[in-house]
Amino acid sequence: AWVVERMGKFHRILEPGLNFLIPLLDWVRYVQSLKEIVINVPEQSAVTLDNVTLQIDGVLYLRVMDPYKASYGVEDPEYAVTQLAQTTMRSELGKLSLDRVFRERESLNANIVDAINQASDCWGIRCLRYEIKDIHVPPRVKESMQMQVEAERRKRATVLESEGTRESAINVAEGQKQAQILASEAKKAEQINKAAGEANAMLVRAKAKAEAIQLLAAALAQQHGSVAASLSVAEQYVSAFSKLAKDSSTVLLPANTGDITHMVTQALGIYTTLTKTQAVKTQDEIPPAHGDPQPPSTEVLKAEQATSS
Repeated sequence: AWVVERMGKFHRILEPGLNFLIPLLDWVRYVQSLKEIVINVPEQSAVTLDNVTLQIDGVLYLRVMDPYKASYGVEDPEYAVTQLAQTTMRSELGKLSLDRVFRERESLNANIVDAINQASDCWGIRCLRYEIKDIHVPPRVKESMQMQVEAERRKRATVLESEGTRESAINVAEGQKQAQILASEAKKAEQINKAAGEANAMLVRAKAKAEAIQLLAAALAQQHGSVAASLSVAEQYVSAFSKLAKDSSTVLLPANTGDITHMVTQALGIYTTLTKTQAVKTQDEIPPAHGDPQPPSTEVLKAEQATSS
């Protein structure tokens, strides 16, 4: 855009294309580029909220929106905008701490752009964006920041290690708990199986004993059963007599220990008495038949006398 003055006063703005001027009366006073302009903001010192001095520079992107205001509103628009960007940047940095300066660079750039546009509107210039190039931190502050970063990393490593240890301990405890539960269930099942086995064994032994008693009773009821019983009692007596004084040194013996015949006769007498007593009880339980009562037999009287004696 060419700003034309006539007789020392503003006349018009020439646009690109064919234009005519009157010699000696019209001349081009200002030439404004309507392209986007890039301006380097020089490095400057700024103090943050926590009193840390920084060296910071940036890049400013401008565009002339009104050639008339840009020509007559300010003497040097680029210099004015550059100074405004520097002062605004120092003001915005004073509101932030050092850590927030690095974290909030985008919001810092946006705040600087808004502040420049509010002031440069009367100059016909619009700030499109502002970018911070470099932030230089003092060496001692940089060392402190490095130490802080290392401490933070060590802290995170310690926290991660402790969390790993905790999870490991929890897993071990869960494993032990499950192992104890499984062991108790296995023990319970073992006891149940053992009890069931003992019960079955007791039933089998009882059945075997009952069958043995039945077989023995049947054998005694046969012919010569008493003789076989006498022989069995004699064998058991001899076997028991041979084991005397093996478990203990004190033994009580009857006077006629060597008389096996007497011992066998005595045992058979007791067996006969018990058998006859059982027979008498069985007959007493049977109701008598209608008719004349019969006198008791001689064997019954002998059994009663033996029972009373």
